[in-house]
Amino acid sequence: MISVTLLYMSKTPIILGIDPGTQILGYAILKGGSKPSLIAMDVLKLTKEKDIYARLQLIHAKIIELIETYQPEHFAIEAPFFGKNIQSMLKLGRAQGVAIAAAMQFKLPVTEYAPKKVKQSITGNGNADKEMIWKMLERILDIKKQPKYYDATDALGVALCHHYQITGLQLPATKVVKGKKSSKKTNSWDAFMTKNPSRVKNK
Repeated sequence: MISVTLLYMSKTPIILGIDPGTQILGYAILKGGSKPSLIAMDVLKLTKEKDIYARLQLIHAKIIELIETYQPEHFAIEAPFFGKNIQSMLKLGRAQGVAIAAAMQFKLPVTEYAPKKVKQSITGNGNADKEMIWKMLERILDIKKQPKYYDATDALGVALCHHYQITGLQLPATKVVKGKKSSKKTNSWDAFMTKNPSRVKNK
């Protein structure tokens, strides 16, 4: 019996990654398989539309457009993080819900990832900042040009995180000693490069 991972690796499935937002929504299209590669990434700017419900309609329409254009087999979205601003959380939750509803309309399997999980999968550090995530994506996927908004790279991070979860390939956790990162050469990044030299390109 062929495992799900081997079946996935033998094909080139398309993953749609979403970084939800009611002002800027990031999206990315990743081709999976044995060697993942970027197809497209960009943002949907919603700031010109003042009505929140009109923004939600634009989000729904954009997700449908992306699905019809790229025909993804997987839909991955970042889960809202819990913050102190309840109103912002509610708005973000609505944006996520509308995007998920659009994916479900096409019967796509939906997977949510916490921000910390995405950061851990891409960089090996659950507290990595947006610049660190971008630098890793740039190297892993050999991207030539940085997009204007980090919302787009965040969406790509979600898509790549989903790819890693399916294939079982991801950076090991960073070792911590007494509250500090280990200074040993066998840290997560060194171990990753040693085990996966083909996935890191030097420029």
